[in-house]
Amino acid sequence: MTDAKAGPEVGTDQPGFDRRLLPPMLLGSVLNPINSTIIAVALVPIGRALGAPASQTAWLVSALYLATSLGQPVVGRLIDVFGPRRLFLLSTGLVGVAGVVGALAPDLGVLIGARVLLGFGTCAGYPAAMALVRSEAERTGRDSPGGVLTALAVANQTIAVVGPLLGGLLIAVGGWRTTFALNVPLAVAAVLLGLLRLPKADPEAVPTERTTGGTTRRESLAARLDLPGMGLFAAMLVSLLLFLMNLHLRDWYLLALAAAAGAAFTIRELRAATPFIDLRVLGGNTPLLATYGRALVAYVVAYSFLYGFTQWTEEGFGLTPFHAGLAQIPMFLLAIGVSIVSGRSTSVRGKLLLGAAGQIVACLVILTLGGDSPLWMLLLVALIFGVPQGLNNLALQNSVYFQADPERTASSAGLLRTFAYIGSMVASSATAASFGQHADTGGLHRLAWVMLGAGVLYLLLTLFDRTLGRAAGHGTRASA
Repeated sequence: MTDAKAGPEVGTDQPGFDRRLLPPMLLGSVLNPINSTIIAVALVPIGRALGAPASQTAWLVSALYLATSLGQPVVGRLIDVFGPRRLFLLSTGLVGVAGVVGALAPDLGVLIGARVLLGFGTCAGYPAAMALVRSEAERTGRDSPGGVLTALAVANQTIAVVGPLLGGLLIAVGGWRTTFALNVPLAVAAVLLGLLRLPKADPEAVPTERTTGGTTRRESLAARLDLPGMGLFAAMLVSLLLFLMNLHLRDWYLLALAAAAGAAFTIRELRAATPFIDLRVLGGNTPLLATYGRALVAYVVAYSFLYGFTQWTEEGFGLTPFHAGLAQIPMFLLAIGVSIVSGRSTSVRGKLLLGAAGQIVACLVILTLGGDSPLWMLLLVALIFGVPQGLNNLALQNSVYFQADPERTASSAGLLRTFAYIGSMVASSATAASFGQHADTGGLHRLAWVMLGAGVLYLLLTLFDRTLGRAAGHGTRASA
């Protein structure tokens, strides 16, 4: 792990977190959520401009998350080995390229390609931030980064506030292409901050030798990265996500490919000297596995609301993209407040239970909405969703930090996002299937039932998870 010794240690024997690292950490980590939220209000204008129905524009959502689901754990592993600086610079530079491609895209196919580039380009931000938090904790001797982790969560919530509103404003001023062009200045700023603030990798921190049975041997770059394992993981995940994007029995072969690749991946990882994902450690870490499961179902609810509800407010309720963005502000403002207040507490179980309850109540209210509902009811739904939005993200993020193997913090954080994006893929597929050609009220209600089912499952996964009652320490360090 890169040792972030960039900050001066003034007037204390126990230095604090180097705050010069915060700007690139925060900006890098929000590149993905800003593109997630901006596209929510751009789907309808893009569909109208390019003559594409909602079932096709849904690929703009799926493409980004397909790329990011695959890229996050891979880039996270590279960060664990080589440190965050180089991966951060390469990835954020790709975001700028994607912004140019998207702004000039002549058709939906090229636009989907731009979203794929954005997915890969935004892969490094969050794992790099988590790796820096870990390295700073080791440097300072303070393994309680609650304030920094809360700052990451609040930054993502703030961007989620700005995203739909900014997207609506950009569309009103310059059309939907400006939502892609925005990535160019953001990428330039991220690269400059990374060059100026992120610590350079320590060559001695990258292991090149491994001792087995008293014999020391030099490992090649491919062995350290486990390229075959990465390839099999990619085959498994892409097949699974393509199946989830458009659930149909005629695509059973994709599920079979995912199962075959998964079996080969498992065999490879159990035999590899330096596995891409250490399945022995992961399989024995029940709390971390439970956290990944909760992340999956939580994001089914969250992204069904973000994309499905937003499309309905435009097509089914008649709001403009700008006003559709405004309608989501209550959710994100409350989420920021909830994150700030709850971030002071190390409790995880309480956050998760309250977040589960908020999801269920919000879904029940959505089932009462119609095209003639008063505007205040839409705002009420958004407000209720602010509670789980503020609690779940923070609780899941903190859980992974304390539950993961310290030497695999970045890749574990990447896997959290992978499970979350699998949930978003399910949400995207459910949204497309529920709405079809138009985002009408009947489709919204069908989607709400899917969301409600996921919300109940999230509650059950929390209620019956006994590991949440364990105290921090001894490898399973998630606070209860």
